[in-house]
Parts: sequence; C-alpha cells; structure tokens
Amino acid sequence: MEPTIHSKDILFTEHISTRLRWYKKGDIIISICPSNPRQHICKRLVGLPGDSIRHGFTTHIVPIGHVWLEGDNSSNSTDSRIYGPVPQGLLRGRAICKIWPLSDIALFTKL
Repeated sequence: MEPTIHSKDILFTEHISTRLRWYKKGDIIISICPSNPRQHICKRLVGLPGDSIRHGFTTHIVPIGHVWLEGDNSSNSTDSRIYGPVPQGLLRGRAICKIWPLSDIALFTKL
C-alpha cells in the first residue's frame, strides 16, 4: 500500500464494517491473504460484487460474495490482479486512520 501506508506504520482499524459488509470503494481493507492464509494484507477496495474491473485488455466481473482489492503501488503489488476476486469472508477490518508515526497521522475515511 505504499506510498499511503508503510510497513512500520501503525493503523487504527475497526472490524464491524467487514462483518456487516458496510464498506465502499476506496476503503482500505485488512484481509486474510487469499494465496497465504497465514498472512494478512492491507489493500484498497476498488470493486464490489457485480462491478466490472478492467485490467489491461481483460475485463473481470466481481462475483457475488467477493470484492476486488488492489495496492496503491500498482507496479509492485500482489493483489486481485494476481489472485483474482477476494471472498468477502476473508475480510477482517477497515483502516480508519494512521496513528504512527506522529509526523504522518492521516484519516482514511469518514466515520
């Protein structure tokens, strides 16, 4: 998620939105990695069920029960462009703000 989020940053997250599916395009989502269930990922939600996502010359339709997640650094991100739509059951939380480092505090979403 660089340059928005770096590996040493500390985020404040909430976990109700993902359980109730109250998220929207543009939200930064914490999810279990579809290709490695021992790892969590932090990606931007860019597609909801039924959306058409264009990647190169290919168009993907996000199936029901899935979302499309992409990193902000598209040239160096393993995301839905690699592993496809992510099941909504893997979503664990939504980043609200960055709280560390103090010099770079940022609000990601309206509460």
